[in-house]
Amino acid sequence: MTAPPPAPEVWLITGIPGAGKTTVARRLAATFPRAAHVEGDRLQDCIVAAGVWPGEEPAAEAGRQIALTHRNPCLLARSFAEAWFVSVLDDVVVDRHQLAEYRLRLADLALYLVVLAPGRAVALARDEARPDKTVAAPWAFLERVMAEELAGSASGSTTGRSRSRRRWRRSWGGGSRRGSNTNSR
Repeated sequence: MTAPPPAPEVWLITGIPGAGKTTVARRLAATFPRAAHVEGDRLQDCIVAAGVWPGEEPAAEAGRQIALTHRNPCLLARSFAEAWFVSVLDDVVVDRHQLAEYRLRLADLALYLVVLAPGRAVALARDEARPDKTVAAPWAFLERVMAEELAGSASGSTTGRSRSRRRWRRSWGGGSRRGSNTNSR
C-alpha cells in the first residue's frame, strides 16, 4: 500500500497576546481530518531552567530563545507533515523578518498566514478573563507594530487564497477572518 504524500499545509496564526491565537488555532485544526496544533507558548514553557521571556534580561538570551520559539514550531510542522498531518501553529510573529524565518523554514509547504487583530480593548479583556496567564498589557503596543510590519505580507496563488477562505468559512460560519498562502509554489 502506498502512503499518501505529506500534508502540504501549515497554518500560522498570529496576533498580540490575548487576540485569540490559541482558541482560533484549536478551532481551525479541528476542521481538518488530520491536524496538529502547535502552541508557541507551550514550546517556550519547555525551557524549565534559565528561561528568558521576550523583554526580560539578558536581552541577548531572550533573543536566542525567541529564535527557538520560531524554529521549533517549524521543525514540528515538518515532522507532522511527514506523517500526513496539517499543522496549525500559533505564535506572536511581530515583523517581516520573523515571518521570513517561517517562510524559509517551511518553503516547500503551503504556508497560510492568519493575523488576528481584534483591537487592543478586546485583547486586553480576553487576557484579563484567562485563568492561567495574563500577559497582554505590556505587549498591546505590538498591535500597531504588527499591522505596519505584516500588512501586505501575504502572497500566493488565487487558488490558495480561495481554498483558505473556504476553510475559514467552514470554521467560522462565514466570518470575515482571512488566511492567505504566503509561500509561492
